[in-house]
Amino acid sequence: MAWNIGSAAAQSLSEALALAYASHPQLNAARAQTRAADEGIGIAEGAGRPRINGSASIGRSYTGYGYPDIQGGGNRDFYNTPASIGITLVQPIYAGGQIAAGIAQAEAAVRAQREVLRSAEQTVLLAAATGFMNVIRDTALVSLQENNVKFLAEQVRAAKDRFGVGEGTQTDVAQAEASYQLAVSQLNAARAQLNASRAEFRQAVGRDPGKLTGADAIDRLLPKSMEAAVKAAQSENPQILAGVHNVDVATQNVKYLEGALLPQVGLQGSASRSFDNPSYKTLNNASVGVSVTVPIYQGGGEYAKIRQAKETLGAARIQVDLARDTVRANVVAAWGMLQAANASILAYKAQVEASQLALNGVIEEQRVGQRTTLDVLNQQTALINARSNLVNAERSRVVGSFQLVAAVGRLDVEHLKLKVSLYDPGEHAEAVRDKWIGLRTPDGR
Repeated sequence: MAWNIGSAAAQSLSEALALAYASHPQLNAARAQTRAADEGIGIAEGAGRPRINGSASIGRSYTGYGYPDIQGGGNRDFYNTPASIGITLVQPIYAGGQIAAGIAQAEAAVRAQREVLRSAEQTVLLAAATGFMNVIRDTALVSLQENNVKFLAEQVRAAKDRFGVGEGTQTDVAQAEASYQLAVSQLNAARAQLNASRAEFRQAVGRDPGKLTGADAIDRLLPKSMEAAVKAAQSENPQILAGVHNVDVATQNVKYLEGALLPQVGLQGSASRSFDNPSYKTLNNASVGVSVTVPIYQGGGEYAKIRQAKETLGAARIQVDLARDTVRANVVAAWGMLQAANASILAYKAQVEASQLALNGVIEEQRVGQRTTLDVLNQQTALINARSNLVNAERSRVVGSFQLVAAVGRLDVEHLKLKVSLYDPGEHAEAVRDKWIGLRTPDGR
């Protein structure tokens, strides 16, 4: 079981992750960008669809004739209201492969953007998990410091009592008082850090933290070895996959630009009617034909664009190699952090037990005069440090497991099995792909 779920009133890690997934602005923005990328397919397909244009015109004309006297003399005035309506249709037949390349490029861009969306999902969920664990850690550290202040306050009182009956010294009182004041300042710093972590939690999750329950590391999603983790990341990490799809985008862009050097074939048809021309009352026209355009030389710009696109393609391939190296480094670092946290937890637990036993023994020895107040204070400090280190190690253990799963590429709703409605980017893509007309988006905007 991945989560340590508490009572119904408590806020578990799975609930915090579900809240972040459902409403985080960064994730919603990435979803909107993915929907925008979907429209690129419709734009590319539109280049191969017919174009129909209508036209209409109307005017007023005057013609005046002056006749010589032998024809009766005088002037003759003629007024006309010429008008026309028409329709034109253009249907591309062959565009040098640009239409097919444009569609393939748009589809690759959609795949790349979906990986960007997956990366954003992982970033949001990792931030939510980190914020959750930071609040738990800082709450525990505040509790430790509060107990430390209470313990040291008792030591100050005891030192003063012993000094009052002549069994202690002023130095003992001063040492106890100094340790107490330091503990008060550390408590205030711990409370300030807790407030900062609570604010970060709200930013990551969208809601103030309630009574948070504990959380376990997500070991069930972890590969069995570092080598297996690196291998899995190479095929599952969204940064790498997005880079691979961007290579496809750049490849299709080269093909698209090369199409500008090839012949263009199109079907054209038109029909029109004109009215009230001085030479006729009505005139109908209709035509249909096939046009072929063969580019010979356009100034060299097309060739420069192709060369530029090939360089961009080379850069995209290099970016994939860089992403692979970066992801591998992240996996190795996360694996090392997780292993170190596991080992540290065992060591710190042993240290806490030993420090607690030592403190109890020092206090008993102080009562019979074999230990000083300073010995008690030093041992209390050692115990608080050991407990603080244990709290930090337990936090690092959980966060490290999330970082490793994210580096591999599996930190998503489906792998975590969160109880939240899954956002499917494919639904929007299917809704708009064959949409020939209309201004409204599928959600009604």
